[in-house]
Amino acid sequence: MNRPFHLVLRSTIAGFGAGRVIRRIFLPVIFIVLTVGFWVSPDFRVVSAGVAIFLFGMISLEEGFRAFSGGHLERILQRTTNGLWKSISFGVVSTAVMQSSSLVSVLTISFLSAELIGLASGIGIIFGANIGTTTGVWLVAGLGLKVNIAAYAMPMLVFGVLLIFQSSKTMKGAGYILAGLGFLFLGIHYMKEGFTTFKETIDLSQFAISGFRGLVIFLLVGTMATVVMQSSHATLVLIVTALAAGQITYENALALAIGANVGTTITAILGALGANSQGKQLAAGHLIFNVVTGVVAVVFIHQFTWAVDLISRNIGVAADDYTLKLAVFHSLFNIVGVVLMVPVMGRLVAFLELLFVRPTKDWAEPRYLNAAVFEVPDALLAALRNETLHLFDNAFEIIAHALSLHRRAILSSADLAGFVAKSSEVIDFDLDASYERKVKTLHAAILEFISRAQPMVSGANTEQLNALRETARQIVECVKDAKHLRKNMLRFIASDNQDIRTEYNALRAKLGTMLRDLHRLRAGNDTEVDVLDLDELNLEMESTNVVVDGTLDRLIRDARITAVMGSSLMNDMAYVRSLAWNLAEVGKTLFGAVDHAASDAETLVALDKEDIQRLAEPGPEVGPRHKPKQGEQRQ
Repeated sequence: MNRPFHLVLRSTIAGFGAGRVIRRIFLPVIFIVLTVGFWVSPDFRVVSAGVAIFLFGMISLEEGFRAFSGGHLERILQRTTNGLWKSISFGVVSTAVMQSSSLVSVLTISFLSAELIGLASGIGIIFGANIGTTTGVWLVAGLGLKVNIAAYAMPMLVFGVLLIFQSSKTMKGAGYILAGLGFLFLGIHYMKEGFTTFKETIDLSQFAISGFRGLVIFLLVGTMATVVMQSSHATLVLIVTALAAGQITYENALALAIGANVGTTITAILGALGANSQGKQLAAGHLIFNVVTGVVAVVFIHQFTWAVDLISRNIGVAADDYTLKLAVFHSLFNIVGVVLMVPVMGRLVAFLELLFVRPTKDWAEPRYLNAAVFEVPDALLAALRNETLHLFDNAFEIIAHALSLHRRAILSSADLAGFVAKSSEVIDFDLDASYERKVKTLHAAILEFISRAQPMVSGANTEQLNALRETARQIVECVKDAKHLRKNMLRFIASDNQDIRTEYNALRAKLGTMLRDLHRLRAGNDTEVDVLDLDELNLEMESTNVVVDGTLDRLIRDARITAVMGSSLMNDMAYVRSLAWNLAEVGKTLFGAVDHAASDAETLVALDKEDIQRLAEPGPEVGPRHKPKQGEQRQ
């Protein structure tokens, strides 16, 4: 049963606004709490302003790092995440630099949804991000509370804003990073000052709860605070500044830190709402890891506090320096969580793949297009490219069957001309139904995705977006040409007239050869073929055009075929030329060089339609172009 394409579109964009809907649930509650807090205590305003400034700093910092995400992202990811410990290290370093495990989680979902990385690598990054986020606590506890960091924030803000107003993307990015750091420092300063003065009017430490009951209650408070602020880093800074001001006890601060770790998974879950099955697998893995780590920390809280005291004595932390001891605790239980989970990584991946299975249906649904990839332009383009390849794979099968060629014959090394000459088998299938199920719905989803993506890309990325849209259109045109070609071909490849059968079999063999070369280019491991070979095939097809070289006239004149047959053959040659040209263009875009310099070189050497028609015209013999050997450059 065919699924209407508007339902496929709906499933493609499902979840795009789901995160916003969930956030709207919290918004009225937050407004009410803040209004009451402002009314009760003026000092509460200072703390709230500090949190707001800190969160704005994180947004600025994220914006700055996104400005540097374009270019060679895919290559960097492949080099730094092709092993479990490399992935963990990448998570540690990236989170320590960006100071946002939530951002790293969302970006990782983008990478995974676009299949830039595998599930095991994605989980490894999440493991590392949990360790990396502890660096923020160390910076605040070790530096932010002991010096007047507001003095450092002011020049950062001034120079940062100055750079933001520059036209250069790099300078803008650096400006956002600098301003973000300034706002972070300023936010910490106001939180510290607010809690200090807040204690003079209201002492929150009187609400401290000891024992297991306090552990559970403050764990839930830490979780909810992180869910509301969408940042465990902001929650932890709030905990550290409150602890430094004596507003919460050390014991309750430990519980809040565990809760913050659990609460940070909500960002990954929200990011996965619009993601594909891989994104949901990663979000579930993140949740499992943080919950398991939190449970272990709660169950063995006394052992952890004993270990923290031991480590603190050995590294010179004073017995009453609870902020630094909190940093030790936060690092310790996250490292223990990674150590516990790494040995069962294989089982975790298998469980997640079983939990969220990629749906298999008789209609084509987008595999890579989802809201998660909008976070990073490189991931967005990679997802769109992969979806266009998905469209190509579906069209490849339909075109092959339209030519009455089995995929196994095309993908083999057998002589196609000999194969089609011996076989008059007609592959019977509903081309229109296959087109609706496997091509039209997918093409519509690609167009919908591109229309949403346009405002999020610029410059060279816009050119790539437009090129992929044109490629998707050409793939659809290929299927339509094959459909028109099939009408007469089915009749004539089984005809008793050997001459008309020979001509149509020759066309099938040439198109089959082009499909074979495209498959070899798709595999990417064959050094004997490159995209410029597609021009050679087009040139050969144009040179042997039976209409141009007089073969068609001779066949009709000698009564070897009827004029009606000749009319059909002449019309079908137009479909063949259009199909071959579009296939070649699709191959150049999807399987050509990714590097800009190499891509420009390919474009320079490639033939356009006028070149092919000119070279195919009868006249002095034109020798075939020299095909360089591996490692040799084209001239």
